[in-house]
Amino acid sequence: MIHKAGALDAEVHTPAFHIETTSMAESVHAVPPFTSFKTLTRRQAGPTTREWLKHSAFLLVTFLTTTFAGVVIAAQDINVAEPATNGIVGYLLYVPEYYWRIVNSLVSLAFAQPEILQSGLSFSTALLTILLAHEMGHYLACRYYGVRATLPFFIPAPPLLLAGTFGAFIKMKSPIPSRRALFDIGLAGPLAGFVALLPISLAGLLTLKSAPPALIGQSIIFNDPLLFRIIAGLTGAQLADALPNPLYMAAWIGLLVTSLNLMPVGQLDGGHGTFAVFGQHAHKIIGRVAFAVMAVMSVLGYIWHGSPSGFLYAVLLGIMLRVRHPAPEKLEPLGRGRLIVALVTLLVFVLAFVPFPITIP
Repeated sequence: MIHKAGALDAEVHTPAFHIETTSMAESVHAVPPFTSFKTLTRRQAGPTTREWLKHSAFLLVTFLTTTFAGVVIAAQDINVAEPATNGIVGYLLYVPEYYWRIVNSLVSLAFAQPEILQSGLSFSTALLTILLAHEMGHYLACRYYGVRATLPFFIPAPPLLLAGTFGAFIKMKSPIPSRRALFDIGLAGPLAGFVALLPISLAGLLTLKSAPPALIGQSIIFNDPLLFRIIAGLTGAQLADALPNPLYMAAWIGLLVTSLNLMPVGQLDGGHGTFAVFGQHAHKIIGRVAFAVMAVMSVLGYIWHGSPSGFLYAVLLGIMLRVRHPAPEKLEPLGRGRLIVALVTLLVFVLAFVPFPITIP
């Protein structure tokens, strides 16, 4: 059902505060402590017991839905009898009944074959580890600067849809106090998520197996980001005509989310970094250029790779362009250390970005 080849084909906002997302369109913010900055004196109360319970419940449900998505990846093709379509009622119930039959068949298969359930759990654990690292990067940076923010919200997706999740986000409830805080909060998320996905990428690539001959050229091809190609070159992992495993897919999705969030547009993580480094006017211009480039690439992706996924990128970036980016309260210089971090973040984007993520034969 799913096959990949190694060919290179190629968060929401607030008026004076901001919402961070780590979704399949996520955005998260924060910077590790490799730059020195002055601790602010603002204080904030920690999460209440009720908030811990609420956010934990969302995480648990998302764990279940992403585990199911991992089962779908591991199960490959299954044969499910189509429901009858007799009369108007039969046609109306066709989609929900067929959907239920597929879900039920996959659940039964997972419990009948423990190795498939184990694959689902591996995918879920790996993917949520990446998303959690991303969001906690933002959250801890907010705590450091005294910015009020929620715990990460994880958003489950219905079975068979996407990777079992729409991502995650944190919501900022107070203004960002300074240019340095904006930079640190904005970039800590993607950098933390990238660090978390490195060992997952390595494990996924080292355990790849060749796809059955019947699947080669017949299934969706997941094109490899530069990071995967570098790891494969260093380890000898075989990317061409390989069958994606749960860890590979978790890392692949994590890199896709990271590259999307690092787009220099609006209130995405990359937009925060761009605003902090270049200022408001340049942020607006760079965002429009990025949108235009992605719009062109979405058309080329459809023509060259048969994939409409690029249009989703373009629509998301178009929406983010319309969201005004609030200026921080204080516009002090970033300093040399943060400019180095900006260059490291640009390198992370290059390693994660795939111009045409999938090819549909």
